[in-house]
Amino acid sequence: MVAEQGGPEDQKPQSDEARSAFVPPAGVEQPPTPSEDDHPTSEFALPAGLHTDPSAGPGSGQGSASGPGGGGADAPASAFVPPSGYNAQHQQPVFTPAHGIPMVRLTKEAPWQDRMRTMLRMPVTERPAPEGVQKTDDSGPAVPRVLDLTLRIGELLLAGGEGAEDVEAAMFAVTRSYGLDRCEPTVTFTLLSISHQPSLVEDPVTASRTVRRRGTDYTRLAAVFRLIDDITTTEHVEVSLEEAYRRLAEIRRNRHPYPGWVLTASAGLLAGSASVLVGGGVLVFIVAAAGAMLGDRLAWLCAGRGLPEFYQFMAAAMPPAAMGIALTLTHSTDVRPSAVITGGLFALLPGRALVAGVQDGLTGYYITAGARLLEVMYFFIGIVGGVLLMLYLGVQLGAQLNPEARFVPNDRPVIQILASMALTLAFAILLQQERSTVLAVTLNGGVAWIIYGAMARTGGISPVAATAVAAGLVGLFGQLFSRYRYTSSLPYITAAIGPLLPGSATYFGLLGVAQNELDTGLASLSTAVATALAIAIGVNLGSEISRLFMRVPGGIGGPSRRAAKRTRGF
Repeated sequence: MVAEQGGPEDQKPQSDEARSAFVPPAGVEQPPTPSEDDHPTSEFALPAGLHTDPSAGPGSGQGSASGPGGGGADAPASAFVPPSGYNAQHQQPVFTPAHGIPMVRLTKEAPWQDRMRTMLRMPVTERPAPEGVQKTDDSGPAVPRVLDLTLRIGELLLAGGEGAEDVEAAMFAVTRSYGLDRCEPTVTFTLLSISHQPSLVEDPVTASRTVRRRGTDYTRLAAVFRLIDDITTTEHVEVSLEEAYRRLAEIRRNRHPYPGWVLTASAGLLAGSASVLVGGGVLVFIVAAAGAMLGDRLAWLCAGRGLPEFYQFMAAAMPPAAMGIALTLTHSTDVRPSAVITGGLFALLPGRALVAGVQDGLTGYYITAGARLLEVMYFFIGIVGGVLLMLYLGVQLGAQLNPEARFVPNDRPVIQILASMALTLAFAILLQQERSTVLAVTLNGGVAWIIYGAMARTGGISPVAATAVAAGLVGLFGQLFSRYRYTSSLPYITAAIGPLLPGSATYFGLLGVAQNELDTGLASLSTAVATALAIAIGVNLGSEISRLFMRVPGGIGGPSRRAAKRTRGF
């Protein structure tokens, strides 16, 4: 405001700094000062000059609100006033489905994997309260310690090759057993995180852990599953946080069940058995076993020098291929060099990582699935590089490698069934399985080869379709075995798919590429890829079928089984 006229001392001009930019200059007519009553009291008040609809009277339901100005016919309508004709007693239910939200009962008879998978596939608002199996202090569970224990358990499962959905289910089971509600675990290829929100008015607590190293030890995996089972389903056995930490430390310190020389011998037995499956004899068995053991020792040497796994696979693939080419150069007609190379490839193909990657993709964990499949691709390229290098040298030396040599006719079914079981046994030892599971998985592998041989060789069905059916039975029997033992299904599935791996198709595809017959080579490699995908999809489908017909906790009056992530794309 400009000062009123006064004495000469009041007429001195003011500087620009002393005058506000919003003050009218001197000589301009000043607007009247608004009174205090003219200011609106709320930002929701109607501005001056705006009139409401005069047709909205008391009988229309719009003027029942008693606003600041009174409740007459001209009273403004409120957003919280029900519209005309609304009757709460005759309205259809909103915000909920027409049949209501199904109630979920978590039955103790079902394994904890199925119960927690059901919980994960439910919205957060529909999940029942945690069971609270384990006792905690009067002040409640120690949230940081429970989250840290959960992450450590998830790290061992993920490092052991377990699928992302099963890892999340295990983490969810541990937190609920110790009384933590509103927990959300997240699993990717190398990162695990979990978030806990104590209440709607408190800040969430989030912790994460990175998986630095991965190793295959199914004995350790089974021990972790037993710990989770004791935490989640055994009410008469108290597993405190201190006890859980102690058992977890013992699991991490335990040595592998088999020494190094047994693993090397198992690699040789696997390669020799695979060579018999594709038509090799006794000499081929011995040469393939020697090449695989030499490749295994070479890979261990590369690992000890810190080379990445890509170069380890390349180094392990070179000795079997070199021995097969050496047999070809001797011009011996009693041996099959292709069987030697194929046997060596069987011992290197990453079937475990392939099955886990496809399973994660089918259950909706696309980031983890993409990372696993990319890892499989790098391993496969390493194998291809090592074999192609040896094949190229063999072609340059004049080795007569015959790309037309294929499987031996099915005139040795008993020998091939025994070879498939020996291959599965060796694969189980390489996976560091418990001795109590070796017999079951060996029988499962023999049944898989019988089904494949009956369909592909006797029935004349497509090998890819026969492989898918056999892998589906492997997944079905593996789930049944795991439900009987209350443990992971991987020890009963991974080794059993060994006889079904596309070692022969991979070799002949690489041979075609090495001999500059790209059409034949790429066609054979495409068959190998299709066979590998059939194995992975068949195993997952068999596992899902087993859960479909088992008693799984679900909704009463609603669907008993929910989709993994989403249904029909929305």
